[in-house]
Amino acid sequence: MLAMLSTGPGLRRCALAAAAALTLLGAGPPTTAAPGNANGNRNGSASGDAGGDDGPDLSRFYDQKISWSACRGDGMPHDLQCGKVTVPLDYARPKAGSLDLALARYRATGTKRGSVLLNFGGPGGAGVPELAYGGKEFMDLTDGYDVVAFDPRGVGRSSPVSCGDGDDDAFAAVDDDPALSDPPVLLARLKKAAAACAEHSGPVLPHIGTVDAARDLDVMRQALGDRKLNYLGFSYGTRLGAVYAAQFPHKVGRMVLDGVDTLTEPLAEQGIAGARGQQVALDDFVGWCVKDIACPFGQDPRVARQEVVRLVRSLDEDPVPTDFGDAFSGQDLVGALGQGLYSKELWPSLERALAQLVESGDTSGVMAFATGGMTLPPRDPGGGTPSPGALVDEEDVPLDNLPAALMAINCADDPDRPSAGQIAADLQRLRAAYDEASPVFGQYRLTEVLTCYGRPKGTDFIRDEVKNLGTPKMLLVGTRGDPATPYRWTVETARRLGSSAVVLDNKGEGHTGYGSSKCVHRKVDDFLLYGSLPPSGSSCGPDEDEG
Repeated sequence: MLAMLSTGPGLRRCALAAAAALTLLGAGPPTTAAPGNANGNRNGSASGDAGGDDGPDLSRFYDQKISWSACRGDGMPHDLQCGKVTVPLDYARPKAGSLDLALARYRATGTKRGSVLLNFGGPGGAGVPELAYGGKEFMDLTDGYDVVAFDPRGVGRSSPVSCGDGDDDAFAAVDDDPALSDPPVLLARLKKAAAACAEHSGPVLPHIGTVDAARDLDVMRQALGDRKLNYLGFSYGTRLGAVYAAQFPHKVGRMVLDGVDTLTEPLAEQGIAGARGQQVALDDFVGWCVKDIACPFGQDPRVARQEVVRLVRSLDEDPVPTDFGDAFSGQDLVGALGQGLYSKELWPSLERALAQLVESGDTSGVMAFATGGMTLPPRDPGGGTPSPGALVDEEDVPLDNLPAALMAINCADDPDRPSAGQIAADLQRLRAAYDEASPVFGQYRLTEVLTCYGRPKGTDFIRDEVKNLGTPKMLLVGTRGDPATPYRWTVETARRLGSSAVVLDNKGEGHTGYGSSKCVHRKVDDFLLYGSLPPSGSSCGPDEDEG
């Protein structure tokens, strides 16, 4: 899926601070590659634990053991342990370099049957801070598992990619409406942005896609001492899990995919689906808001929807200043709205934040949604430079890592690269389609899609090969009112994966079901802990404990 991210330069400087909050989208975002695949792997397949006779020798990676110790850092839970695992930079050339990936775990409290790996979505979300700050959601799983999260390659402390702290103009290539009306200007800015990302990201960029990240999962599985991979993935994490299952079908243990991503839709179509879903969620929010006398848009739903559109356009034309030194634009507001709409639990806070903005021009509330409401520790300008591939200190993670990684991974996973002529010819049609899907979110979603221009072509493995899996049964959770991953994607992906897929129909609202539905939470835990699967097609009601 395409996660909602703030694109304004001032808010991008807060991207790292937002990482833990933005990855809740799932819980409750170069050099020339080898021919045919942006990940340097033509078909994405894997041949056994340590390479075997058909591939390079990976034994030094598969033979490693993880050394765990207490996590360091302010606010880290005392019972959270941290470690690292080392993986090849390029699986086709394992001697060409390596990467350390950051791990964190809560140890099993009951009878341990292994580990369960979590991925919270994004792409580009760092798993270690999410487990640290949101781990209570998963404590029931410690009855049988070590609960483990990780920062994927290119993300967080694991060789983080960046497009450069000083490249705001390049990063904002498609933020402004005039550029969208002038294809040559737009394409030149997109190329500049892609070049900035390649310059600042280092050697991991051509190997950042999901095909390589899924192979990292298998190295982690072995290093954790597990014969099979037990896995709970949200949103983008469902794409990662499905790719792993295609590469290592005989290593799949108990796997749950919640908020199921598409495996086949091009990014342009994903963006339209995302804009449409966000617009439905916005309309639902407005319908809820107008019932409250404090709603800043009045009490008439139709007028209130128009007022939201007018507010976005007004801020695009005349942004307001912020404490970060940069102006807050309409597209920044769209990013904040996107975050606030992922869960109904956030709606009262979103209403108050919007009232502050409308009534007094106070951006602090909406900025909290756009940035996750967190602040960063100051950087140490005298800090040393880590060795290539080594973990970086938390304070040295680039502030734009989350959006930079999201763009890089989505582009690496998508084989479509329309030419300059095709983009110029299709731009107005695309704008119309996105604006029709959502007058509020359309432009924002279109800019996310266009950022792949100027980057190497992505892999075709996911679209062509992740299907008809010969794995044990896996549980796919789809939520009817999901604004980010439409329920139809769950149905389509289950059909594509084949008889292994068991669908749980969550008839509630919000992005993913595990964090919002007690029924979904219980059924997922029952499967992971006890192997008890619900019948395919069974459901959980919107506000019930029993399905």
